Amino acid sequence: MKELSWAWYFFHFAFFGACLGLIYTVYQGDGEPLLASLGFAGIAFSASFCGIQWLGDSFKSVGLKGKDISKKGKPELPESMGAICAMVYVSAMIFFLPFAFYEYLVTTTSGGGNRDVTIELQEVETGRLLHRFPHNKLGEYLSAILSLQCMILLGIGDDLFDIRWRHKLFLPAIAAIPMLMVYYVDFGVTQVVVPTPLQPYLGHLVNLGWGYYAYMAAIAIFCPNSINILAGVNGIEVSQSIIIGLMLIVNDCLYIRIPEHPATDSHLFSLYFLLPFLGVSLALLYHNWYPSKVFVGDTYCYFAGMVFAVVGILGHFSKTLLLLFIPQIFNFLYSAPQLFRLIPCPRHRLPRFNERTGLLEPSRAQFNKPPSKPVTLMLEILEKLRLVKLWTNAQGEPVEVSNMTILNLWIVTFGPMREDKLTMGIMAVHLVAGVMGLLMRHRLALLVFSQDN
Repeated sequence: MKELSWAWYFFHFAFFGACLGLIYTVYQGDGEPLLASLGFAGIAFSASFCGIQWLGDSFKSVGLKGKDISKKGKPELPESMGAICAMVYVSAMIFFLPFAFYEYLVTTTSGGGNRDVTIELQEVETGRLLHRFPHNKLGEYLSAILSLQCMILLGIGDDLFDIRWRHKLFLPAIAAIPMLMVYYVDFGVTQVVVPTPLQPYLGHLVNLGWGYYAYMAAIAIFCPNSINILAGVNGIEVSQSIIIGLMLIVNDCLYIRIPEHPATDSHLFSLYFLLPFLGVSLALLYHNWYPSKVFVGDTYCYFAGMVFAVVGILGHFSKTLLLLFIPQIFNFLYSAPQLFRLIPCPRHRLPRFNERTGLLEPSRAQFNKPPSKPVTLMLEILEKLRLVKLWTNAQGEPVEVSNMTILNLWIVTFGPMREDKLTMGIMAVHLVAGVMGLLMRHRLALLVFSQDN
């Protein structure tokens, strides 16, 4: 990889210094921890940007490299650069810890950790000091970092040993155990509000019990794996994560802008995790954008997905989170016939690169034998709906079908295109889906719920 120019060095030196100054200002005065979080996000951006640039060749030298099969000559690029971003992120979250909890642990106790001397309950309920997290939030914060570290280790292990899907599919649920245990001890709410039309039959609340923990574990499984499935094109993993992160930040700001809102602490908790994540992701996107200079690896996919699971579960807005994952949910449902082996599923389903035209075309799955009549009928219906492309033999039997991913579907719909055009198209889908998800959450939800819950 090329060395950074002097202009980049000057930019990062000045930017790093400005962020340190912002953090120091918060430390010296009574500034908002949110400003310190912004400072750490900026530092995380610079540290990740430079770390990727400096360590790329070192990763290649130890075998962490891969061929970019969608480029002429198939150049070898450093792999698993998401591990650098994940390590920088965890470090930033650890260094930020005193800023979020300083007033509770020092100012509002006697300065020596005396937990018997605390602020009065009514002062917390007014919201004036709500941004200084109470003690139970420290447990949630640390459990979130522990779950993220477990997820990062899984991602690094996958990059090193190429773990099979059936072995790693449920591992995110194990990584989420620390977070779920703290949720059980400190919050423990397993009741959900029933939509207004059903309340005469089911009541206002329904207690799901342990089923709610199964639901949260399913979210922890789905978020990392859904990003990992929608991958393989320059910039696609990072760009979708950035858009989801931005939508979640907008959702948080819609709550914290309201004075004394009871959900202020939960959404500030979310912001504190999302801002540094956005910083490291923007740095990675610069290097991973077309034509990519590095690969993000499975580490980033798992790390990003677990960040979203953490803020959704501990921030108590998991249903809103799922609304922002509509493209990933569609991609999973669309891929289901291949994932469950109704249709042949090759190990890699990336769009195929045509070296003659320099464009991406839909990749194909081959049938070793003619499919059954129900499968053939299903494929014919999907082709009429323009959701797949079929190739048949002289007898009209399917012999090949376009791989069922949203990336191939986009090419089937709009024709062969360059890699960056494909990424920008999918980014537009995510952006539209994100805006629609927030509108559904904050406008249409009031049609089926009596109030914003």
